[in-house]
Amino acid sequence: MLLDDELWTSQLRGIATQIEKPKAILIVSAHWESAPVTLSSPIAGTPLVYDFSGFAKKFFEMTYATPDATNLLSLVASMMPDHEQVFQSNRGLDHGAWVPLRVMYPDADIPVLQMSMPTSDPGKLIELGKRLQPLRDMGVLIIGSGFMTHGLPYLRDWSTDAVAPTWSSEFDAWAAEALAKGDVETLSNFKSAAPGMPYAHPTVEHFTPLFITLGAAQKPDAPVDTLIDGYFMGLSKRSILVA
Repeated sequence: MLLDDELWTSQLRGIATQIEKPKAILIVSAHWESAPVTLSSPIAGTPLVYDFSGFAKKFFEMTYATPDATNLLSLVASMMPDHEQVFQSNRGLDHGAWVPLRVMYPDADIPVLQMSMPTSDPGKLIELGKRLQPLRDMGVLIIGSGFMTHGLPYLRDWSTDAVAPTWSSEFDAWAAEALAKGDVETLSNFKSAAPGMPYAHPTVEHFTPLFITLGAAQKPDAPVDTLIDGYFMGLSKRSILVA
């Protein structure tokens, strides 16, 4: 739905103008959990996964034909431990990947590869991110795509400008404070430490991509820059940039 939201799309486009255009993009989406680590198809014009229902026909007709990402796939695979097998699949890009990228880089002229989340354990995801950190020096943008709060079952007002429920606003404020301090340990204990749980995240896959990006940071415990804040249907859309 963000594709129809003028404010949010303008904010995402703004992010793309604030950072150097990447040579390639590796993205982890809340919508692909699979172990061991699995990589999407690297072929040019990788098809999209329309993993949603009940929306307008136009969303199922959208395309995002990116260039070949075989080189990026080889790099990612080479960074995994020898004892951990990495799978290549024929899977395309799901909406957690292609929707924001279609806004940020509409020309689709950057190779894109999607990587599955093999676990929900924050510590293991941070270690995975650390393995990927050298990609950044090669001009690869690493994106964790999720939602700072995602308690869809508990929403009562589905309007885009709905007032954030307390469980959403309190979790967002807690996360913002921890991120500003670079407090990775507190963030890692979100299930038990964060206010608003489990309503903010009845399932955790929309929060855990954060830990891969923190792991890929030069200093995971350094304060982050908040690029987008505010709410959409009462859910926090806070987006951050890690150095």
